[in-house]
Amino acid sequence: MQKTLTKILVFALALILLGAFGIQTTPKAPEVDVSQTAMINTMVAAYFETQTASVPLATPTLVPSQTPIPTVTIVSSVVTFPPPPSLNIASPTFVLAPLSPLATAVPNLPAAGSGSGSASGCYNLAYIRDTSIPDGTKINSRETFKKSWRVQNTGTCPWMYPFRLVLLSGEDFDAGQTTVLRKQIEPGGSTEITLELTAPKKSGKYTSYWQMSDGTNLFGDTLGVSIIVP
Repeated sequence: MQKTLTKILVFALALILLGAFGIQTTPKAPEVDVSQTAMINTMVAAYFETQTASVPLATPTLVPSQTPIPTVTIVSSVVTFPPPPSLNIASPTFVLAPLSPLATAVPNLPAAGSGSGSASGCYNLAYIRDTSIPDGTKINSRETFKKSWRVQNTGTCPWMYPFRLVLLSGEDFDAGQTTVLRKQIEPGGSTEITLELTAPKKSGKYTSYWQMSDGTNLFGDTLGVSIIVP
Protein backbone atom coordinates (compact mmCIF):
# COMPACT_ATOMS: atom_id res chain seq x y z
CA MET A 1 0.00 0.00 0.00
CA GLN A 2 2.80 2.35 0.87
CA LYS A 3 4.62 1.62 -2.40
CA THR A 4 1.49 2.36 -4.44
CA LEU A 5 0.98 5.70 -2.78
CA THR A 6 4.59 6.55 -3.40
CA LYS A 7 4.21 5.77 -7.11
CA ILE A 8 1.09 7.88 -7.31
CA LEU A 9 2.82 10.80 -5.66
CA VAL A 10 5.80 10.51 -7.97
CA PHE A 11 3.50 10.38 -10.98
CA ALA A 12 1.56 13.41 -9.76
CA LEU A 13 4.71 15.37 -9.20
CA ALA A 14 5.93 14.42 -12.68
CA LEU A 15 2.73 15.72 -14.20
CA ILE A 16 3.07 18.96 -12.32
CA LEU A 17 6.66 19.40 -13.42
CA LEU A 18 5.81 18.65 -17.08
CA GLY A 19 3.04 21.18 -16.92
CA ALA A 20 5.31 23.77 -15.42
CA PHE A 21 8.19 23.32 -17.86
CA GLY A 22 6.22 22.34 -21.02
CA ILE A 23 6.80 24.42 -24.29
CA GLN A 24 3.68 26.16 -25.55
CA THR A 25 3.63 28.56 -28.59
CA THR A 26 0.48 30.32 -27.63
CA PRO A 27 -0.14 31.07 -24.03
CA LYS A 28 -3.46 30.01 -22.80
CA ALA A 29 -5.07 29.56 -19.51
CA PRO A 30 -4.20 26.24 -18.00
CA GLU A 31 -6.89 23.73 -17.88
CA VAL A 32 -7.49 22.53 -14.44
CA ASP A 33 -8.79 19.08 -14.12
CA VAL A 34 -10.86 19.38 -10.99
CA SER A 35 -11.36 15.69 -10.59
CA GLN A 36 -7.66 15.00 -11.03
CA THR A 37 -6.70 17.65 -8.52
CA ALA A 38 -9.19 16.28 -6.00
CA MET A 39 -7.84 12.78 -6.55
CA ILE A 40 -4.24 13.97 -5.94
CA ASN A 41 -5.24 15.81 -2.81
CA THR A 42 -7.00 12.73 -1.56
CA MET A 43 -3.98 10.52 -2.26
CA VAL A 44 -1.62 12.99 -0.52
CA ALA A 45 -3.84 13.18 2.50
CA ALA A 46 -4.14 9.42 2.60
CA TYR A 47 -0.36 9.12 2.37
CA PHE A 48 0.29 11.39 5.29
CA GLU A 49 -2.39 9.67 7.36
CA THR A 50 -0.69 6.36 6.63
CA GLN A 51 2.67 7.77 7.59
CA THR A 52 1.24 9.20 10.77
CA ALA A 53 -0.39 5.86 11.62
CA SER A 54 2.82 3.95 10.95
CA VAL A 55 4.80 6.10 13.41
CA PRO A 56 4.42 4.69 16.90
CA LEU A 57 3.14 7.11 19.45
CA ALA A 58 5.69 8.26 21.99
CA THR A 59 5.16 6.67 25.32
CA PRO A 60 5.17 9.31 28.03
CA THR A 61 8.01 8.90 30.45
CA LEU A 62 6.93 8.95 34.01
CA VAL A 63 9.23 11.06 36.13
CA PRO A 64 9.17 9.88 39.67
CA SER A 65 8.10 12.67 41.92
CA GLN A 66 10.24 13.45 44.92
CA THR A 67 8.56 12.32 48.02
CA PRO A 68 8.86 15.05 50.60
CA ILE A 69 10.87 14.09 53.64
CA PRO A 70 8.64 14.02 56.62
CA THR A 71 9.41 16.75 59.08
CA VAL A 72 10.27 15.50 62.51
CA THR A 73 9.21 17.86 65.24
CA ILE A 74 11.24 17.47 68.40
CA VAL A 75 9.36 18.63 71.41
CA SER A 76 11.70 19.32 74.27
CA SER A 77 10.32 18.80 77.67
CA VAL A 78 10.80 21.88 79.82
CA VAL A 79 10.81 21.40 83.52
CA THR A 80 9.56 24.47 85.30
CA PHE A 81 10.85 25.02 88.79
CA PRO A 82 9.08 27.31 91.21
CA PRO A 83 10.88 30.63 91.80
CA PRO A 84 13.14 30.73 94.85
CA PRO A 85 11.69 32.39 97.88
CA SER A 86 12.63 36.04 98.16
CA LEU A 87 14.73 36.96 101.14
CA ASN A 88 14.07 40.35 102.60
CA ILE A 89 17.45 41.23 104.01
CA ALA A 90 17.57 44.70 105.38
CA SER A 91 20.69 46.63 104.43
CA PRO A 92 22.66 47.76 107.46
CA THR A 93 22.66 51.48 108.03
CA PHE A 94 25.96 53.05 108.94
CA VAL A 95 25.95 56.32 110.80
CA LEU A 96 29.22 58.22 110.80
CA ALA A 97 29.67 60.05 114.05
CA PRO A 98 31.80 63.18 114.03
CA LEU A 99 35.36 62.58 115.12
CA SER A 100 36.28 63.88 118.50
CA PRO A 101 39.81 64.62 119.71
CA LEU A 102 41.60 61.59 121.01
CA ALA A 103 41.54 61.38 124.74
CA THR A 104 44.93 61.03 126.34
CA ALA A 105 45.31 57.81 128.25
CA VAL A 106 46.39 58.64 131.76
CA PRO A 107 47.58 55.91 134.12
CA ASN A 108 46.72 55.90 137.79
CA LEU A 109 49.40 58.31 138.94
CA PRO A 110 49.61 60.19 142.22
CA ALA A 111 48.34 63.73 142.05
CA ALA A 112 50.94 66.44 141.55
CA GLY A 113 52.24 67.77 144.88
CA SER A 114 50.66 64.93 146.87
CA GLY A 115 54.02 64.02 148.34
CA SER A 116 53.30 60.40 147.55
CA GLY A 117 56.16 60.12 145.03
CA SER A 118 58.48 57.26 145.79
CA ALA A 119 62.14 57.83 146.52
CA SER A 120 64.92 56.14 144.58
CA GLY A 121 67.82 55.56 146.90
CA CYS A 122 68.78 58.93 148.32
CA TYR A 123 66.81 60.88 145.70
CA ASN A 124 63.33 62.31 146.15
CA LEU A 125 61.22 65.25 144.89
CA ALA A 126 58.17 67.04 146.29
CA TYR A 127 55.80 69.16 144.22
CA ILE A 128 55.01 72.56 145.66
CA ARG A 129 52.86 74.43 143.10
CA ASP A 130 52.37 75.43 139.44
CA THR A 131 54.03 78.75 138.62
CA SER A 132 52.68 79.07 135.03
CA ILE A 133 50.00 77.69 132.69
CA PRO A 134 47.37 76.45 135.17
CA ASP A 135 45.47 73.34 134.13
CA GLY A 136 42.81 74.09 131.49
CA THR A 137 44.65 77.06 129.97
CA LYS A 138 43.74 77.65 126.30
CA ILE A 139 46.71 77.61 123.96
CA ASN A 140 46.38 78.22 120.21
CA SER A 141 47.36 75.54 117.75
CA ARG A 142 51.17 75.19 117.35
CA GLU A 143 51.80 78.00 119.84
CA THR A 144 54.84 77.61 122.10
CA PHE A 145 54.50 78.04 125.85
CA LYS A 146 56.49 77.45 129.03
CA LYS A 147 55.19 75.25 131.81
CA SER A 148 56.87 75.69 135.23
CA TRP A 149 56.59 73.95 138.62
CA ARG A 150 58.03 74.78 142.02
CA VAL A 151 59.61 71.66 143.52
CA GLN A 152 61.79 70.72 146.52
CA ASN A 153 64.62 68.23 146.91
CA THR A 154 63.37 66.08 149.77
CA GLY A 155 66.10 63.45 149.41
CA THR A 156 69.52 63.19 151.05
CA CYS A 157 71.58 63.58 147.89
CA PRO A 158 71.86 66.61 145.59
CA TRP A 159 70.23 66.65 142.14
CA MET A 160 72.87 66.82 139.46
CA TYR A 161 73.09 68.57 136.09
CA PRO A 162 72.15 65.55 133.91
CA PHE A 163 68.93 64.91 135.83
CA ARG A 164 65.90 65.38 133.66
CA LEU A 165 62.13 65.12 133.49
CA VAL A 166 60.88 62.01 131.71
CA LEU A 167 57.46 61.75 130.04
CA LEU A 168 55.36 59.12 131.77
CA SER A 169 52.20 59.41 129.63
CA GLY A 170 50.23 61.73 127.39
CA GLU A 171 51.29 64.41 124.89
CA ASP A 172 55.00 65.25 124.69
CA PHE A 173 54.35 68.78 123.34
CA ASP A 174 57.64 68.63 121.38
CA ALA A 175 59.58 69.19 124.61
CA GLY A 176 62.95 68.03 123.22
CA GLN A 177 66.05 68.83 125.30
CA THR A 178 64.26 71.28 127.62
CA THR A 179 63.61 68.37 129.99
CA VAL A 180 67.22 68.44 131.21
CA LEU A 181 67.66 70.00 134.70
CA ARG A 182 71.06 71.69 134.00
CA LYS A 183 71.63 72.75 137.62
CA GLN A 184 72.50 71.25 140.98
CA ILE A 185 69.96 71.31 143.80
CA GLU A 186 71.11 70.45 147.31
CA PRO A 187 68.97 68.38 149.73
CA GLY A 188 66.23 70.56 151.27
CA GLY A 189 66.57 73.16 148.54
CA SER A 190 63.78 74.19 146.17
CA THR A 191 63.82 75.31 142.56
CA GLU A 192 61.63 76.06 139.58
CA ILE A 193 61.66 73.51 136.77
CA THR A 194 60.50 74.77 133.35
CA LEU A 195 59.65 72.94 130.11
CA GLU A 196 59.38 74.76 126.79
CA LEU A 197 56.45 73.14 124.98
CA THR A 198 54.39 73.51 121.75
CA ALA A 199 50.61 73.05 121.52
CA PRO A 200 49.37 70.34 119.13
CA LYS A 201 47.95 71.26 115.73
CA LYS A 202 44.45 69.80 116.23
CA SER A 203 41.94 71.21 118.65
CA GLY A 204 41.18 69.31 121.86
CA LYS A 205 42.26 68.82 125.44
CA TYR A 206 45.81 67.53 125.99
CA THR A 207 47.40 66.31 129.22
CA SER A 208 50.77 64.82 130.10
CA TYR A 209 52.61 63.65 133.21
CA TRP A 210 56.35 63.91 133.92
CA GLN A 211 58.73 62.61 136.60
CA MET A 212 62.34 63.29 137.56
CA SER A 213 65.00 60.74 136.61
CA ASP A 214 68.65 60.36 137.63
CA GLY A 215 69.32 58.71 134.25
CA THR A 216 68.50 55.23 135.55
CA ASN A 217 65.62 55.43 138.02
CA LEU A 218 62.54 57.63 138.38
CA PHE A 219 61.78 59.33 141.68
CA GLY A 220 59.56 61.91 143.37
CA ASP A 221 56.12 63.39 142.70
CA THR A 222 54.62 63.45 139.19
CA LEU A 223 54.30 66.85 137.50
CA GLY A 224 51.32 67.41 135.24
CA VAL A 225 50.40 69.82 132.42
CA SER A 226 46.96 70.13 130.88
CA ILE A 227 45.89 72.58 128.15
CA ILE A 228 43.03 73.11 125.70
CA VAL A 229 43.61 73.84 122.01
CA PRO A 230 40.50 75.70 120.76
